[in-house]
Amino acid sequence: MKIRHAKPSDARQICDIWNPIIRNTMITFTTVEKTIGDMEQQINGPDPFFVATDADRLLGFATYGPFRTGPGYVQTMEISINLDDSARGKGIGRQLLQTLESAARDNTITALIAGVSSANPSAIAFHKANNYSVVGTLPKVGQKFDQRLDLVLLQKLL
Repeated sequence: MKIRHAKPSDARQICDIWNPIIRNTMITFTTVEKTIGDMEQQINGPDPFFVATDADRLLGFATYGPFRTGPGYVQTMEISINLDDSARGKGIGRQLLQTLESAARDNTITALIAGVSSANPSAIAFHKANNYSVVGTLPKVGQKFDQRLDLVLLQKLL
């Protein structure tokens, strides 16, 4: 397994991981599937975007982006990590997270935020196991599949 910066040619495989999560789960509140163009634009954007690969197969990805707009938040980013089902429970998410945190430190980011659906207790446990602290819960702010869901905010100071 190797972790590297994403390339535009990874966009299709990133969509292949992300879109079933969007379509079939309450892990994310979004219902709008990602396009190859969306992913190419994000990969070419200013924020780090990493992929975990095994030969030519993408196992997962991690990125961050602005937590909120405004100059007072410039050193705080919100992270996103998604894995292919076959890659879960093998330490790949942890390695992607560590790579992302290292890039954040290099970019003078001082805080990382994970916004996790209450329908995803394994992600909450994952972040806690990686020294993220629950700093708040926003009750019933998410909606998917006709259900109201909490958003759990976890934070790690770098």
